[in-house]
Amino acid sequence: MFSTILFIIVLLYFSLLLGVAWYTGRNTTNESFFIGNRNSNWMLVAFGMIGTSLSGVTFISVPGTVLTNHFYYIQIVLGYLIGYAVVAFVLLPLYYKMQLTSIYYYLEKRFGDYAYKTGALFFILSRTVGATARLYLVINVLQLFVLNSFHIPFWLTAFVILLMIILYTFKGGVKTIVFTDTLQTTGMLIGLIVCIWYILNSGTGAKANWNSLTNHDYFQLFNTDVKSKAFFLKQIIGGAFITIAMTGLDQEMMQKNISVNTLKLSQRNMLSFSWVMALVNGLFLILGALLYLYAETHKLTVKGDDLFPTIALQQLPQWVAIIFVIALISALFPSADGALTALTSSFCIDIVGIRLKGWNEKKQMRIRKIIHICFAIVFLIAIAVFKSIDSKSIINIILDLAGYTYGPLLGLFAFGILTKRTIKDNISVIIICLMAPVLSYVLTNHIGLWTGGYQIGIELLLINGLITFTGLYILSTKSK
Repeated sequence: MFSTILFIIVLLYFSLLLGVAWYTGRNTTNESFFIGNRNSNWMLVAFGMIGTSLSGVTFISVPGTVLTNHFYYIQIVLGYLIGYAVVAFVLLPLYYKMQLTSIYYYLEKRFGDYAYKTGALFFILSRTVGATARLYLVINVLQLFVLNSFHIPFWLTAFVILLMIILYTFKGGVKTIVFTDTLQTTGMLIGLIVCIWYILNSGTGAKANWNSLTNHDYFQLFNTDVKSKAFFLKQIIGGAFITIAMTGLDQEMMQKNISVNTLKLSQRNMLSFSWVMALVNGLFLILGALLYLYAETHKLTVKGDDLFPTIALQQLPQWVAIIFVIALISALFPSADGALTALTSSFCIDIVGIRLKGWNEKKQMRIRKIIHICFAIVFLIAIAVFKSIDSKSIINIILDLAGYTYGPLLGLFAFGILTKRTIKDNISVIIICLMAPVLSYVLTNHIGLWTGGYQIGIELLLINGLITFTGLYILSTKSK
């Protein structure tokens, strides 16, 4: 009976999204789909970006990491604040000055077509992997705790959810997502706050539970072991560069920012969003510690990505479980809707070049819709791959993969912005950008033997970017 109620809630939530999509998608054009006619409200963009950045991975995975990583994730969050400032005051002025629809057009202006296409393709790879990993995590939780009782197979669940996402993003694109992400962020944050409040006040009461949390080993903020992957200095630096790459050099995140009317408002959006993000991540860590203390008290052995959904759906009252499911599906859709729209936009503009073909609006729209559906199929295949991997800590997989796929993007943009040198517009650019992740992988797997135990962690992205930067510099010449 309870599973039926949860299933009905999922359907009602999706109906609400469709209603918002219908309202915002009226009289839309390709310009609306790609950048929202550069008329988005900065406050809605800032608030909605919280849901996009957090997604199901933060909602499920971050609380689950507290057992082994304590509160060390806060070190990465501090790095995020530095990274968001760089995005606001270095990258956004560049994008607005050039009036970009796709941020990778900067690479074409700076270096030529090979660099432009390479940057766009690395974004497409990076965002596809990251978005589908996030989407898989939430779909898997829904499957295990709600839909298995109806004997619905996993592949059908994934297919239907992707179909839902296609339906409400198909027409409005960014113009719709600015509003749906706001709705979804609201649902996610309400679920977070309610769950913290209930667990904090359970058992011996809020004061006793808070004292237990702050006196426990979980409440360790900084790691001072230089050889550890979680060493505080490299996590702060790594967090900064992850933000620069995964936000500032990411078409999905930037297409929402550049849909705001002016640079000043877009910067205000970015800075406001960054501080709220830091606060919310801190709340997720507190939730994780409370969940593990609850599990210890009730002699539960559950951990990792299974921790939060197991306690919320099997241990807490049904009304809390209902709020959890609303928050969970609110975390699900931002994982994919913006990514699907951004990937469609990037492939249409950067790879196909529909704006340079001389096609009329109707033909451009038809091509865009075909590409939109094709990416949904790619998502379905990628979700099946993650299902076969079945990792219990998706956030670690995402951060590792980001180090490999966003590194060349970081190197390309850094070389363009920090130097005035030129490179020949040929296949050598592609070779360098492909070799950098390979060399990074070799270094990651052997550096422990060479240094007596040092482990590469989140700084992998920076190392990858530096290798790309160095390769480009070797091939470059001074500009005339």
